[in-house]
Amino acid sequence: MSNEKLMKLTLHVWRQPNKNAPGEMKQYVAENVNPHMSFLEMLDVVNNKLVEKGEEPIAFDHDCREGICGMCSMVINGKPHGGHKGVTACQLHMRHFNDGDEVYIEPWRAKAFPVVKDLVVDRSAFDRIIAAGGFVSVNTGGTPDANALPVAKRDADLAMDAAACIGCGACVAACKNASAMLFVSAKVSHLAHLPQGQPERYERVKNMTMQMDAEGFGTCTNLSQCEAACPKEIPTRVIAELNRDLIKSTLKGS
Repeated sequence: MSNEKLMKLTLHVWRQPNKNAPGEMKQYVAENVNPHMSFLEMLDVVNNKLVEKGEEPIAFDHDCREGICGMCSMVINGKPHGGHKGVTACQLHMRHFNDGDEVYIEPWRAKAFPVVKDLVVDRSAFDRIIAAGGFVSVNTGGTPDANALPVAKRDADLAMDAAACIGCGACVAACKNASAMLFVSAKVSHLAHLPQGQPERYERVKNMTMQMDAEGFGTCTNLSQCEAACPKEIPTRVIAELNRDLIKSTLKGS
């Protein structure tokens, strides 16, 4: 039998029936919260109580609950994913809170991420940016061995660093301009460091940047809130790489 002290928290949650309806903060009490619960498990318990009372449960996005899919997009006490370094909301545990705490929970706030319901936002703008990047040219013959295309260790490391991006949108939520530069730069940088990404490299960066602007994301002012909020710790170095390739795409007339 665990001797862990259970907590009681006051939650202030953004409730919004749909994208066209006005929203407001509503207050709920989370009782008997075990410190070993994840933040989403705590919300599950609160929702179970709401359902038992015949009330509408709090809508929030989730899928893998392992910090991989990026679905658990919510602002907790003013910080995307709760503000702990390298942690998504689904990996945030209740031991980071204290008995009697008041916790404010909101959706991502960005024009390009319209609220669908409560804490759920439409992040399909990211999908359209990825689609704008197009495909990579590959030899459609037999499948090559994994090591058939040599990649320098430095380039492999840089590509993997950028590929760690899970597209959660925390960078957008943290930026005062709601910029998506860190996300787009990570996707551009990933392929820019690999042989497979070279044929369409400059066309890709131009098309993805144009789509980012068309989606209504703001401009980057290099204050690095995005890097601080990113649960995968993507460095702002990738933004410099995108800007460099974007200039080259203009010079090349791509």
